[in-house]
Amino acid sequence: MDQLVSEIRQIISQSRESAARSINHALALMYWHIGRVIVEDEQQGQERATYGKALIKNLSIQLVAEYGENFSSRNLQLSRQFYLTFPIVNSVSSQLTWTHYKVLVRLDDTSKRAFYMAETEKNAWTVRQLERQINSLLYERLLMSQDKESVLAIAQSEAKPTHPHQVIKDPIVLEFLGLKPQASYYEQDIEAAIITHIQEFLLELGNGFSFVARQKRIIIESDEFKIDLVFYNRLLQCFVLLDLKMDKITHQDLGQLQMYVNYYDRDIKESYENPTIGVLLCADKNDAVVRYTLPANNTQLFASKYQLHLPTEQQLINEIRKELPNDQTDQR
Repeated sequence: MDQLVSEIRQIISQSRESAARSINHALALMYWHIGRVIVEDEQQGQERATYGKALIKNLSIQLVAEYGENFSSRNLQLSRQFYLTFPIVNSVSSQLTWTHYKVLVRLDDTSKRAFYMAETEKNAWTVRQLERQINSLLYERLLMSQDKESVLAIAQSEAKPTHPHQVIKDPIVLEFLGLKPQASYYEQDIEAAIITHIQEFLLELGNGFSFVARQKRIIIESDEFKIDLVFYNRLLQCFVLLDLKMDKITHQDLGQLQMYVNYYDRDIKESYENPTIGVLLCADKNDAVVRYTLPANNTQLFASKYQLHLPTEQQLINEIRKELPNDQTDQR
């Protein structure tokens, strides 16, 4: 009996999810078609700008009276923009809701919009998660370490990440922890907050990450060490060791992380898995110390700054300029 009830529950749940997706897709298509007829009617007007504003205002008055606030001037204007942004009906994804599209059509950059659309579909982001990723400038942060074509190809599953720099972000934004930037914290405070918000932290880390362990204890001969956080990335097929540092990192910090990585490579990982990645998550870093401490061909150790607040666009521009050669920093 229990098994029968379980199977029926699964059928009901799957059917409800399927029905909800169908309804959401039908709703998105409804707004797309509304946008289409508005644009087509506008194109017949003599004074298009004035005519368009008056048309939407008059339409809204009539439709709100009959069908409610879902047909406000704002929604009709978004419907119009929806159609202009996605002029081919087959480009309207069945995986995204009208509310997703209301966020996406506000993005003017075509590549950025294509990236967020693909990532939302692939990761089943909620609207809130999509807005958070846009506000945390995810697309721009990824562009700091790779080119636009690679970012789009990975997002659209046309290519898989083959190098750690394609998945390791810098900076990592931790505004969801709810910690005040000006306050003083110990490393265990940040770690505890990450564990409390592990779902959001995995979302920030990106595609393919899963949580493995906290304060992972390792014994090297008679000495005991603890790795703050251990993850696994199924796309890169490797362990990712994360060590938290509250101060500016030193070459000793990098040396300790290198020891953890070596231990995992020699004693933990399987032969079919790729080399372990180590990430120092720090409040500040000296790029020159990192560069001179690590070998020139380093592909395993990374240092990422964490921010307890969302970066501004100017902050990100400043970070990007640090990564560019001097002769490119003034180019727009």
